[in-house]
Amino acid sequence: MFNIALFGAGRIGQVHSVNITNHKETCLYSVVDPHQKSAELLAQKYQAKIQTIEQAMSDPKIDGVLIASATNTHASLIELAAKHRKKIFCEKPVHLDIERVRHCLKTVEQYQIPLFVGFNRRYDPQFRRVKTLFDTGTIGKAESLLITSRDPSPPSVEYVKVSGGMFRDMTIHDFDMARFIIGEEPYSIYAQGSNLVDPAIGQAGDIDTAFIVMKFPSGAIAAITNSRRSGYGYDQRIELHGEKGLLSAGNIKENSVELWENSGCLTAKPEHFFLQRYREAYIAEWDHFVDVMADRAIPECSGSDGEQALYLADKAFESLRSGKEVRL
Repeated sequence: MFNIALFGAGRIGQVHSVNITNHKETCLYSVVDPHQKSAELLAQKYQAKIQTIEQAMSDPKIDGVLIASATNTHASLIELAAKHRKKIFCEKPVHLDIERVRHCLKTVEQYQIPLFVGFNRRYDPQFRRVKTLFDTGTIGKAESLLITSRDPSPPSVEYVKVSGGMFRDMTIHDFDMARFIIGEEPYSIYAQGSNLVDPAIGQAGDIDTAFIVMKFPSGAIAAITNSRRSGYGYDQRIELHGEKGLLSAGNIKENSVELWENSGCLTAKPEHFFLQRYREAYIAEWDHFVDVMADRAIPECSGSDGEQALYLADKAFESLRSGKEVRL
């Protein structure tokens, strides 16, 4: 049984706490959060300890850490965990500054500690099947990839101001998905964006609607479309076109019942938000990390994947500002 220290008792920490507890090989040993009430509620629910950062890192009974705290704490916590030889699961991103990420990854490399970065969409069963079928040659050579990602409603302006911007906060998942599906590193990126959903987001210096095109060495092209608003639910789809056919993964709906009648057809909306849409993905990525802790696997999504996704986000911002395609 592996004892886990959970850093962050907020929304995403609560999701992970369930998966840690439900897994037969892991135990939620302790909770670390500066917000005492949140830590207490989670610790009481799972009969876990409440610890400080220093206590958790130095506790010899803890085998691994799950970092789901505020973004600006990730890199420092990763470095501390590496120095204390704890195996590390960290929610994306490692940091919002690329140089800080690179410095952090050097520390992890120095101590030779496994680091898994939580780009959960890689572990969605639908997207995973697209990747598997493509890799086995089902549709031949990839020609174009379309990724649609639209949130049901925009975040608060307060969140936008500390998020690093839409590309680093939201599109970063799609950058990782494009690299994962195609299996190559893009050589150019072109981004356009607008402020159409909430004027306050524009006043904060960000966008809420975007379109990004990336080109890959094989000739394949990936197009990503993002919006902070989708009146019909959480819109998450991918379509991969190849020389011999098409692979697509559509939305997961609130239910699978369809009504067909003379006036037309009616189906349920997509799941409302990421907590519902990616429930199975969160479970699957934790299963993988347990395999990492047990030395049955190495991290499929490593620190270098986190670095590369952030690099693409930075270059997308560069393209947005210049209005030009940026070579990578």
